Amino acid sequence: MSKKIWVSVIAIIVIIIGIVGYTVKGYSQKSNVITLGSVTSDADIWRHLAKSDEAKKLNLNIQVKEFTDGLTLNKATAEGQVDVNAFQSYSYFQAFNKDSKDGKLAALGTTYLEPLGIYSTKYKSVRDIPDGATIAIARDLADEARGLKLLEDAGLIALDKDVGALDGLEKIKSNSHHFKFKEIDDTTGGRLLHDNGVDAVLISNSVSQAAGLNVLKDAIYYEHINNHTSSNVNIIVTAAKNKNNKTYKKLVTLYRAKASQQYIDKKYHGTKTEVIKPISYLKGE
Repeated sequence: MSKKIWVSVIAIIVIIIGIVGYTVKGYSQKSNVITLGSVTSDADIWRHLAKSDEAKKLNLNIQVKEFTDGLTLNKATAEGQVDVNAFQSYSYFQAFNKDSKDGKLAALGTTYLEPLGIYSTKYKSVRDIPDGATIAIARDLADEARGLKLLEDAGLIALDKDVGALDGLEKIKSNSHHFKFKEIDDTTGGRLLHDNGVDAVLISNSVSQAAGLNVLKDAIYYEHINNHTSSNVNIIVTAAKNKNNKTYKKLVTLYRAKASQQYIDKKYHGTKTEVIKPISYLKGE
């Protein structure tokens, strides 16, 4: 075989090796991508974290997929269409696992408590709200149950001991102040603050921020991190079969990184209160 033919053969072999190596590398990178499902502001947070230096240091390749419906996202996670999700409270997670026929989820770690607040333009304290006043509360079951617990924590009502994450007004055991409750779409809470027929409104943090409010400054009462609110702490979850996945657990480390928290605190004005607690804390253990 001539020298020219040998050179050509060697060149072809080198090209083939390069193509195969590039393909394998590309496949490897793609296979290491973590698909993280999220919603609204949480999706924005994770899009930022995915591009951060901290993610690179942890060798995390994150692709964020935004959903508009939490139930659909949980089903997609349980079925493996999404690797991990970050959007829900521990109580929502528990309720899903209890009723799910699409597989179970496992909690990887805690992220934050986003306080639900009681707002009023008429009264400066929950103690000032008069008997017979009208209080607006979200009709969505998860939000309604959480709102009722906040009202109980504020000393305004008493609930049955067995009140669950998806229970509603029927679980009010005592309403000694004879409050009237107006069930609303949570997104209208900001507008109802100026409704003469409403004395106080329970508004989620995402909605209050959209209305230009800061729960830590403008609410007359809001959730704090304690035993009464532990079930409202947000978590990162995955399918139950992946509960020991070390790479997925790095997402908790990424979220808690100093630079990550500085970004979140600045962007959301301190209203996403970081919670560094083991999952056992949420279980009441």
